[in-house]
Amino acid sequence: MKLTTLISVIIPVYNGEQYIEHCLNNVMNQTYKNLEIIVVNDGSIDKSAGIAGKFPVTLISHEQNRGLSAARNNGIDAAKGEYIHFMDVDDSINPDFYKNLIEAAAETGADIACSGLVNERKKYETQLFKKRKLYASAHERLKITYVGRRGYCVRYLFRVNFLKKHDLRFEEGRYIEDLLFSFRAVYYAGKMVVVPGTEYYYHNRKNSILTNNDKAHKEKVHQDWLHAGSAMLAFAKEHNFKIPGVNSGWLSYIWTKFVARHLQ
Repeated sequence: MKLTTLISVIIPVYNGEQYIEHCLNNVMNQTYKNLEIIVVNDGSIDKSAGIAGKFPVTLISHEQNRGLSAARNNGIDAAKGEYIHFMDVDDSINPDFYKNLIEAAAETGADIACSGLVNERKKYETQLFKKRKLYASAHERLKITYVGRRGYCVRYLFRVNFLKKHDLRFEEGRYIEDLLFSFRAVYYAGKMVVVPGTEYYYHNRKNSILTNNDKAHKEKVHQDWLHAGSAMLAFAKEHNFKIPGVNSGWLSYIWTKFVARHLQ
């Protein structure tokens, strides 16, 4: 099946000059070519914008650093594609990533297509799918992704109309911003498909949001974890459901971690 559906790839960058060229080459070399690449330069003071400008991308610039959430939200506003993928500048994807995701989404009519994830920092969170499967039940979607504990928005291809219908945006001024976004999206999706042959590589980089050891930064991350967790539980209470791996299904979640650890 030949598809011409446009995918908007949103790549925020803040002082990422050591990664941006590799990231853009990685996306440009995808087997699926109908991509709109949106680079949001979030107040970088290095050469990130200059490097990105050498590629055929849409470049959006913030005069000051406004944070990952604002960069992603501006990317959503600028996107012209039917689907959106959020890519972090210091990560990478396998060559058939977009081809396999868009084919699965188109053939199933899913609002979200979910890729495999290789987590270098937390190897027990690595998850690769062996076969395509469609999930129409909110509980099953929440359980297969454990999105209540693993909020990586980078592993999902989202239908843009679906995001707009539910007014799904990233909360600005917070770390752990993708946990609530992904959690709500997976819950609201009419259908979600998991896709084999897709690998998002979440690399373990020094001085990332989760590895930065500055005391004030760590306290901010901790407080934002608490905020995200509280908001997630309030959302679940409002909609009358339990969250797998958070306030239900603990044994299943722990078993998943145990098996993954011993398969590395």
